[in-house]
Amino acid sequence: MSIFDRLAGNAGKINNDSIKDEVGPFILDNETVLHSFKLVRDLIIFTDKRLILIDVQGTTGRKRSYEIVPYGSISRFSIETAGTFDSDSELKIFISSATQPTYSLELGRNADNVYAIARTLSSAIL
Repeated sequence: MSIFDRLAGNAGKINNDSIKDEVGPFILDNETVLHSFKLVRDLIIFTDKRLILIDVQGTTGRKRSYEIVPYGSISRFSIETAGTFDSDSELKIFISSATQPTYSLELGRNADNVYAIARTLSSAIL
């Protein structure tokens, strides 16, 4: 992951092993972490069963908000890849019959990350 991506507010892929302490209490025995992304201090984690969003709050980062989204509640998603003058790719996730995206995440310029996420979400919700 590029330090520029993180400073610009775009998520970059990180090693799944580096988040074990953070999500260990939430991961089930039969659950596998597929992809992990870091956005400055926040984390976006895709497992084989659900999406986990961790919002690190406050100046010390001790306060955290955990949102756990089962793939079954995701009705659709959209992905916008980065262009020549566009600095990031964007993932929009719609829950149930929402007309506006419930989650909108910026993922940086790396197309491989975007396509990996699209494959993960497609296989989970189809």
